[in-house]
Parts: sequence; structure tokens; C-alpha cells
Amino acid sequence: MSDRQEPRLCSPPLPTPRGALSTGVVSALARGLPVPKPERAADADPYGDDLQLALYVLYELHYQGFDGVDEEREWDPALLALRRALEQCFLTALRVDVPRPVPVKKALDDLQIEPVGHDGGSVSHYLQRDGEPSQLMEYVALRSLYHLKEADPHAWVVPRLHGRAKAAMVAVEYDEFGAGRPSEIHAGLFADLMEDLGLETAYGHYLDAAPAEALATVNLMSLFGLHRALRGALVGHFAAVEVTSSPGSRRLAKALRRTGAGPAAVRFYDEHVEADAVHEQVVRHDVVGGLLESEPALEPDVVFGVQATTLLEDRLGAVLLAAWRDGRGVLRVPASRSGQ
Repeated sequence: MSDRQEPRLCSPPLPTPRGALSTGVVSALARGLPVPKPERAADADPYGDDLQLALYVLYELHYQGFDGVDEEREWDPALLALRRALEQCFLTALRVDVPRPVPVKKALDDLQIEPVGHDGGSVSHYLQRDGEPSQLMEYVALRSLYHLKEADPHAWVVPRLHGRAKAAMVAVEYDEFGAGRPSEIHAGLFADLMEDLGLETAYGHYLDAAPAEALATVNLMSLFGLHRALRGALVGHFAAVEVTSSPGSRRLAKALRRTGAGPAAVRFYDEHVEADAVHEQVVRHDVVGGLLESEPALEPDVVFGVQATTLLEDRLGAVLLAAWRDGRGVLRVPASRSGQ
């Protein structure tokens, strides 16, 4: 990590609301106004900006919080009741929209199928071949909402695992958190990537810029991580991330080299090419295998986690590619540069 300030030392400001639900949540946290009634979530678009931002803000209370918001609000009963209603709306839509369940081996094998030639539906393929520097910057800005908290949501599953699955999960998380070396924490490496591209590295800085599709990919991890009943789904999400990370990271590293990015930017993805190729085997055989060995009834939940992750990543990818091919940006507000 460079000499810049650690990006998570300060809590971010509350975001700009995008509808009635997110306005109610932000007003409750900022000004102490009444929390919206849970019933108001029933008619919301489960994938829309308003619900996804409201849910993101409520989840963020369990991470870094927000500037000026009392830390005790993390366990405010009214906020938790609203969060539960938003979660149910989101989760119900996901259960309707994911494909039919398949055996877990097939679900994971399908993730490893690489297309022949250029994949017109893949963001990393597009960026490797055709991506412009501004598009790579947009992609990195959006992914910062996850990568600056990388590994944190998955850590919630550790006390819910046993034996082989727990030991393997901790081993992979240990690498994500730098293997005992603060300078190697993956979230810090991503902040170095951002700095190399001239982006602002402050935690949560690009929340207002992110469309609902990007928020949903991060909310999914928090949803799975905060509920013991969804521990199988979180393991499925973790497996999907690790299985797909190495080939995607290789393409993104090539994209950054092609567009003249600096060494710190390239290093983040180079690190994931090597590390996640190993992690993929550990996750498949020991985390997933160990979990299902001890709790075989969780196989449908693991598959659901894999499929829900793929669904939301595909939705985000479609938005990015449609905008870029049309010559448009994808950020709701322009990406501010470091120092501005």
C-alpha cells in the first residue's frame, strides 16, 4: 500500500436518496425522522435504485457506518424491521428469477466453461479487447464498492461452518486479508489500483455513482452473510467468485496493460490470477465439499448462491456493455479524480 491515508479510516457521508424508501432511511439516520414502515417495501421494484440503495445503506451500518450517524443505529429495531422487509422483497425476486436447481457439481462446472473466441456478453472480454481507459475507470469505480470491503462479507460465515469447511474457508480468507501482511490486504491493493488510475480511494466514495445493478451485487453478499439460514448460499456466492476470478482477472490485467495503466493497477489483477487459481480448488473441494459433507441438505442453497450471483453479475454486465457500445458512460455521476 502506498503512503496515502488508509481508505477505511473514515466513514463515508450518507448518499443522495433515489426514492421514497431511500429518502426515508437517509432522513431517519441523518435527522432522526421516523423510519419508513416495513409495509412500504411491498410495492418497490426489488432490483430498482430506491430499494437497492435503501438496503445498501442499512447493510453499511454493519460495516463502516456513515459520517455523523450514531453507531448504535446498527441495531435500531425499526431499521432492522424495514431491512427485513426489503430483504424479503429482494430475496423473493431472486428465488423466482434464478434458474431451476442443478447438482452443485454442474453449477460449478458451468462457471468454468470459457467461450471460444471473444465473448460478446462478457465485460472482461470487452475490456480486454475494446475497452477504453475511461471505461476501465468506470468499471473500477463501480467495483470499489465491493473490493474495498473484499472478503469482509464472506467472513461472517466462518462461525457457521465446521471442520474441513471452516479450516479451508479461513485459509482462503487469510490470503484475502494479506496472509498476515497489511501491505498485501486485497482491499488495499485495490485502493492502490484506484490511485494508479487517478480515482478517489476513499471507502464508499462512488456509492452515488453506482447504478442499482452494481448495488445489488454487493447487497447480495451482505444478505447472505448476515443470515445464518443463508450460510449455504454465501458459500455458493464465495465459490462463484473464486471459480470465475482467475480467468476474468487475467483478461482485466491485459486490458490495463493495453491501455497503459501503471504497475499498481495491473498488480491487483495479476495477484488474483495466481491466488484465485489455487483458491478455486480449495473452495470447490474443501469449502463446498466440506460443508455438504457435514450438511448435505444445504446443496440447493449452495446452488442458489451460485445462480443468484451469476444472475446479478449478468444484469450488471448487460447494463455496462449496452452503455459502452452506445458511447455512453455508466456512472450516475461523473467519476471524480483523486485530489478533487
